[in-house]
Amino acid sequence: MWILYAVLAAIFASLTAILAKVGLQGIDSHLATAIRTVVVLLLAWGMVFITGSQKDIIILTRQNMLFLVLSGLATGFSWLCYYKALQYGPVSKVAPIDKLSVVLTIILAAVFLGETVTIKTGVGAALLVAGILVLL
Repeated sequence: MWILYAVLAAIFASLTAILAKVGLQGIDSHLATAIRTVVVLLLAWGMVFITGSQKDIIILTRQNMLFLVLSGLATGFSWLCYYKALQYGPVSKVAPIDKLSVVLTIILAAVFLGETVTIKTGVGAALLVAGILVLL
C-alpha cells in the first residue's frame, strides 16, 4: 500500500510545481507560499478530524513535538525556497534540483537514523545525481 501512496505523492508533487508556477504569476513568492500553507493546514486538520485522530493529541511526547516542529520549520523553509526558485526559474530546472533532496535524504538517513546504504541504493542515488545533471 505504501507504494501507491508514494506514487500518488509523486503525482501531486508534480502538479504542485506546475500549478504553483502558474499561480505565482505577478505575485510575491512568499505570499504564494503563505496561501498554499493555509490550504495545506486546512486540508491536514480536516483529515485529522475526518479520521478521528485528534484524540491522539494527548499522547504526544516532548520528543514528538520537538521533531514535528523542526520538521515543520524545514518544510516551511523548503517551500519558501522552492517558490522563490519557481518565481525566477523554469520548472523544468527547479524541479530536478529539488529532487536532489532524495539523495540528501538517503545520506541523512544513513548518518542519523542508521539506515543501511546498499550498493543498489548508492548506485540509484548516483544515477539520480547523474540524471539531474543531464537535465540541467
